[in-house]
Amino acid sequence: MNIVWLKRDLRLQDHLPFLEAENNSTCNYLPIYIMEPSAMVYPDSSLRHWQFVYHSILEMNTVLATFNRKVHLLHGEAMDVFAFLSEKFDIQNVYSYQESGVKATWNRDKIVSSLFKSKSIKWTEFQRDGIIRGIKNRVNWDKNWFAAVNSPLILNVYSKNESLEKSFPFDLPEKLQKSLQNYPNSFQRPGESYAMRYLRSFCEGRGSNYSRHISKPKESRKSCGRISPYLAWGNLSVRQALQFVRNHPNYDANKRSFNNHLTRLKWRCHFIQKFEVECTYETHCVNRGYESLEYESNPVFLEAWKKGQTGFPLVDACMRCLIETGWINFRMRAMLVSVLCFHLDCNWKKGVYYIAQQFLDYEPGIHYPQFQMQAGTTGINTIRMYNPIKQSQEHDPNGVFIREWVPELKNIPVEFIHEPWKITAMEKELHELSNDYPDPIVDLTAVAKLARAKIWGHRKHKAVRADSKRIVELHTRNNGKKKSR
Repeated sequence: MNIVWLKRDLRLQDHLPFLEAENNSTCNYLPIYIMEPSAMVYPDSSLRHWQFVYHSILEMNTVLATFNRKVHLLHGEAMDVFAFLSEKFDIQNVYSYQESGVKATWNRDKIVSSLFKSKSIKWTEFQRDGIIRGIKNRVNWDKNWFAAVNSPLILNVYSKNESLEKSFPFDLPEKLQKSLQNYPNSFQRPGESYAMRYLRSFCEGRGSNYSRHISKPKESRKSCGRISPYLAWGNLSVRQALQFVRNHPNYDANKRSFNNHLTRLKWRCHFIQKFEVECTYETHCVNRGYESLEYESNPVFLEAWKKGQTGFPLVDACMRCLIETGWINFRMRAMLVSVLCFHLDCNWKKGVYYIAQQFLDYEPGIHYPQFQMQAGTTGINTIRMYNPIKQSQEHDPNGVFIREWVPELKNIPVEFIHEPWKITAMEKELHELSNDYPDPIVDLTAVAKLARAKIWGHRKHKAVRADSKRIVELHTRNNGKKKSR
């Protein structure tokens, strides 16, 4: 028996572990996905993530049923599952993709690897999306990445399984299964077929306005690629997405927008590679010099931010939209972090898991480096402090997005939509406005001034400057060339 261990690679095409399992003619193989209780209660986890996984596997099994195969969904710790399987079967090989996850999954893999070695089981882990495990610098990384994503797609072909159906003592608890089945309609539909539908619709029309609308909270919901959940959970590989867009008949007519989209696929892998090298970004500042930076971290402010009750319309609209749908565009994500860390003076660690839980497209390798980049704790990136009023005026000028997600403001005149606290009591009564929407919880101008002085001042700290040199050497992609001169 061989095992195909699925993680963040829930698809049937362009899948190397499945290919290797099919090509090994000496053994039948068993595809499994393990829902680990420890992972399901980890602070970055939420029900929406596991619902997406569950329904992705259901779709895979619909296709695999033709071949009398299925992905076995097992509920238990990986060590317990593999200990059981290794006793029940003579396992020769385990095939999987490497997982660039949090440190907890890395520690789990090390424990499981020890079990495999003790049982003489060969575990073959394949690179995912051009990410390279264990590298110490970025010399030739770009060249290797381009080679990986431009290599031929794997066209997986599946054989008929003639063996008897197998059952295992790792069934999903009934209550959990019911929760997983109830997938909200407000989220993007999971699975490989939906991933391809989004790719096609992007290339066939939606993507023409990609560059024009990328920063707009309302319009970007249609014009952006919207394939991030499928990349995060592996319904789609980066190689599939890149080659589909680049080779599409509409590419020449939309070259600027399509190329901007493709650039972000590379940017995505760049950040995952950073996290692969240093997964401590989950819990510690990228630049360790910022560990000494003090924050007020007012719990009342934090709770208002989480609930979309800060009194800043675009901030609250974005948070409410994210909670309901699992997606907002990049600029709005950056603004949420900026407001939390700068204007509300909260430590990034207070909000990083909460936002991870809301993102349907949560990818650890992107989430933690990006969150810190927007929080200003890298020591090497430009500090961007997003003014939520300015962002609102520029990207939702008529308040269409705000009115959709903050219904308390649906009747407010457009001249007050960005700063509703400026409307007079008489005008409020005239327009029959709700009194439910709060005033701003902070004075934006005052707190922004304090935040600039604090964050820029700390950047000059001796510890920050010292660690910045280490970060540049580790992650700058042309550092090899500089050393050779």
